[in-house]
Amino acid sequence: DNKQIRLMNCPFDRMTLSDTVSAIFNIVNSGGRGWFCTVNVAILMMMRSDARLQRFVDQSAVVVADGQPIICLARLLGCSLPERVAGVDLVDAICERAARDGKRIYLLGATDSVVAKVADRQRSRFPGLQVDYADGYFSADSAANRADRIRSSGAAILFVGMGVPRQEIFIEEQWDRLGVNIAIGVGGSFDVLSGLRARAPRWMQQIGMEWFFRLLQEPRRLFVRYLVTNSQFVWLAVWAVLTGKRSS
Repeated sequence: DNKQIRLMNCPFDRMTLSDTVSAIFNIVNSGGRGWFCTVNVAILMMMRSDARLQRFVDQSAVVVADGQPIICLARLLGCSLPERVAGVDLVDAICERAARDGKRIYLLGATDSVVAKVADRQRSRFPGLQVDYADGYFSADSAANRADRIRSSGAAILFVGMGVPRQEIFIEEQWDRLGVNIAIGVGGSFDVLSGLRARAPRWMQQIGMEWFFRLLQEPRRLFVRYLVTNSQFVWLAVWAVLTGKRSS
């Protein structure tokens, strides 16, 4: 059952990783267009104070939960989501299918050396994969030029790893120029896929502590963000469980 549910301030599709990949390629193969969102706790809380980000997520073709705490809360509220769909896993699964189906991928984000390494790694892991890339360090004035490069590549699927909400703003503002069927914001996934940052052990992912593993790697950048967003989420989650209200 892929019925959408609303949890706090976000619509979530009840999809597994496999379901999500199938939905993406159904759109690509039918010639449709749309953007997909993977929403974690930090993004969910950011949406509450960023109307533009909230609107972007509300207008997505598909929204999946990229956070074990969101999966746990849904279960507590009796509206379970089948599994966490992480951005890193989604990139891998889509690249695997794209290599098989002959669909071109585009990677936009990170530094040139990092994104080049991601492209090389994905090509070696998924033989036949057609992938182009560009770094994410460009001015607002150069955004249209980046979008034109993506269109001219002939890519069907675009991954944008430039951080929230910059990646969403780029997708929204350049949507008519991009030419891709699907665009997905994947945050810091390129750092992990390139080997620059380690990913949390699976047991930490399963108990919802991947954020803590990331905090240990980047304490100065992430401490305040996680302190604020995690505290806010815990408070809202407790209130939702006590009142039985899914939306807030």
